[in-house]
Amino acid sequence: MSETPIDVTVNGVRYQRSVPARTSLADFVRDSLGLTGTHLGCEHGVCGSCTVLRDGRAVRSCLTLAAQADASEVQTVEGLALDGLGRQVADALIKHHGMQCGFCTPGFVVSIVDLLRSNPDPDEDEVRAALSGNVCRCTGYSGIVAATLEVAATLTCPRSSASDTAERRQTS
Repeated sequence: MSETPIDVTVNGVRYQRSVPARTSLADFVRDSLGLTGTHLGCEHGVCGSCTVLRDGRAVRSCLTLAAQADASEVQTVEGLALDGLGRQVADALIKHHGMQCGFCTPGFVVSIVDLLRSNPDPDEDEVRAALSGNVCRCTGYSGIVAATLEVAATLTCPRSSASDTAERRQTS
């Protein structure tokens, strides 16, 4: 089996390894690096439990080859646990009962951080749309949405009215 050399930074640590060409990024971070917070659910990119940040954007690590992450910066849920925003999201999920079994939680934390970094003032519909690619079988999502909105409120001035929101979007 052919091996591919990769040079990737994961959670701030640079790794130079050779991996089988068909190794997924999820398998690489879990099996080669021991970062088991990235969960594998469906392995088809549907459930979102394997979500990581690659160069600052959320990707499904089960669908991304490790070789595609060559020369990239990857952040897993373990890396986000050290990040102020990641910790804040996790704490809000606990407070709002946004996790029960916890299997989907790492993917939600990563997806929420990605959303809030790109849109620090989302409304409920934007949160639901951004998180629609993550599946949770336990919570019913309301706690996850409430946690996301609470963290967003700490990042920006809370929305004052629908007209202010529309005006902000037009000027963006």
